[in-house]
Parts: sequence; C-alpha cells; structure tokens
Amino acid sequence: MHFLPTDEQRELQHGVRALLADRFPLDRLSQGYDATVWHALDETGVFGLRSELGLGLAEAVLVYEELGRAAVPGPLVATFLAGDRADGPVALIEAGQTPLLVAHLDIATSALVLDNDVRLAPTPSGRPVDEPIDPLSPLHELDSAPAGEVLTDLDVTRTRLEGAILTGALQVGLAARLTQLSVGYAGEREQFGRTIGGFQAVKHICADMFVRAELARVAVHAAAVTLDAGDDDELPRLVHGAKLLADEAAVTNGRAAVQVHGGMGFTWEVPVHYFLKRAWLHATEFGSADDHAEALAELL
Repeated sequence: MHFLPTDEQRELQHGVRALLADRFPLDRLSQGYDATVWHALDETGVFGLRSELGLGLAEAVLVYEELGRAAVPGPLVATFLAGDRADGPVALIEAGQTPLLVAHLDIATSALVLDNDVRLAPTPSGRPVDEPIDPLSPLHELDSAPAGEVLTDLDVTRTRLEGAILTGALQVGLAARLTQLSVGYAGEREQFGRTIGGFQAVKHICADMFVRAELARVAVHAAAVTLDAGDDDELPRLVHGAKLLADEAAVTNGRAAVQVHGGMGFTWEVPVHYFLKRAWLHATEFGSADDHAEALAELL
C-alpha cells in the first residue's frame, strides 16, 4: 500500500480546489446550496469518481477534503455512495436514529437508506425543522425510514465505513480552512499597536489548530488507502480512529477560530461560525464520537 498521494492524485485535488475557488468562493457561502455549483461538480466527475472514473477512496478523500474546505452544502457523501444508481442529489437516511432527522431532503431526488441493508428510495416527505444546527443544511424529521429498493451489491457495514471516512475527509477540509482563516485574521487584526498573531497565546492556538488538522488528514487518508486495499482486519480500527480525529479537529478548530476572531467570530459577516456549525452536523453523521470511541475500545 502507498500512503503518500501521487502526483496525479494531487493534481485532481488541486483541480477541484480551483473549481470551487471560482464557482463557490467564501463570499458565496452564506447563500447556501447552489444547483449550478452542484451541476459543475457532477460534470467534473466528483460524484462518479468510483462508479464512472474507476478511482478509489484514496482519490475520493482528497476531493472531499476540498469540498469540506469550501464548506459546500448538500448531501455530498450519500450522493457519492449511491454512485450511478441515482440521478441528482441523494439524501442520507440513517434508519436507527431517534429522532430521524434528514439533511437536504428538500433538494434530494432520492434517498439512500442505511438500515439492516442499503436501500435506494424515492424522496420521502417530512416535517421541516425550524432551527437546524447548520443554517445552510436544512433538516426534516421523518416518522420512519422509507422501504425502497434493496441494493444487493452494497454491504451495509462497508457502506457505513466508507461514509464515515468520506465525512471525515469533509471534516479535515473544514479544520484546515478554519486554520487558514484564523492565521490570516491573526496576521491582520491589530491590538495594542501590533497584530494579534504576534501574541504567544494566539500563536499557540493557531499551531494547535494546524497539528489537529494534519493528524486528522493522515488518519483519514491512511484509512481510505486501507479501504481500497481491502485489509479487513485493520479496516474498522482505522476508520473509527480517523473519524474520531477528524470530528475533533473540525469541532475544536471551529471553536478556536471563533476565539481567534473574537467578537466578530459569531457575526453573520464573518464565515467561521458556518464552518463550526457544519462540523457539528458532520460529527453526528455515520456515527457520533461516542459510537466510534466505543467501537474502537472493543477492538483494542
């Protein structure tokens, strides 16, 4: 197994970053889901990396890190997992959750249901949640998961692991972008006649943010390479650990970024709070921190 990304993989990642910088810049974030951006990603092959381009999770996590870095809204992971079985955005329904909350049901053309099996169902109707945790990710509550068509070629355990690692990649992107935004702000904001980035306390906050993001990135990429290699013995341990590190990096960096930005951190004019709220949402998807910690403890 080769854990370092190849030149071709890096070119793919940089291409997606350039596309998002052009089509979905930071000042566009607060407007939420954009069908034209989604179409551009689809045309580029982001959702068909495996089903259409024949690439693996090692490439997918690099691309999804960029989607996280830009905080692109939408049901990104479920659409990838559904592959060419669906046309358009695919909502994720994790049947065991209580309450049963589904993000982006309003734009989804179908739903991927994870239960005792994997099913593809028509988009169900649900009750909108008034104040979702992430204002750019509308939530609906369902009474029960729809039946749908069983996808016999998908194993539910592996699908959950793949979903966890792709969500972890989104979290890595969020954590990295939060670090970048904080370092940039610290280099511009002045107090007492000097930039706040010159104060040791702020330096330590930003340094810790960088370390958390890099540790999570290594763990997520290693788990993705192992998924591609089919090493079933190591796979669960690596995925559980990677998701834990990625969730911690994104959520903790989000809080740190708000702190670095001071009173501006939670105003609508400054975007860091959007990243923190997205991190909170992703931390509930494909297993919470408690779920992964308990699963990891059982394997050690």
